[in-house]
Amino acid sequence: MIYRSGIGLDQHAIESKDKNSSVKKKLILGGVEISKDYYFVADSDGDVIIHSLCNALSTAIGGGSLDTWAGPMFKKGITNSQKFLGAVLNKVRDKGFKINNISIMVEGKRPRLEKYRSKIQDSLAKILNIKKHNIGIAFASGQNLTVFGEGKGLQVFSLVLLKK
Repeated sequence: MIYRSGIGLDQHAIESKDKNSSVKKKLILGGVEISKDYYFVADSDGDVIIHSLCNALSTAIGGGSLDTWAGPMFKKGITNSQKFLGAVLNKVRDKGFKINNISIMVEGKRPRLEKYRSKIQDSLAKILNIKKHNIGIAFASGQNLTVFGEGKGLQVFSLVLLKK
């Protein structure tokens, strides 16, 4: 058996919508709608969990960062991060690898996310075609020590283990 590991990171600022906001975006994490009152400041939907996973999967197979292959997709108008993840998953599969397990660490003061953990695991398990119990997700508030801990955004680290 051959194993490869990859680490990914992504972060985006979060903005809240006021009553008169014309922003149509919602806060999406791991393919799950978390809030209509907040959104990521990003060209795409800003799903930092999926972006982080894309980077982890790409680096595990010797690839580069999200923009090296999702950038051209974005230029074609694709802003759904699940499409980006699908593209990198195809590259992983083309190299003969399968996901063994993933670990995700999310840092941010707001919104509180623990209640969404199971839904995010379900969503990622479906997208990645792996068992839910092979996806670990933990949340840290940051305790005002970073901009994420101050509630200005979310930062996500992901680790993947691939096997062939």
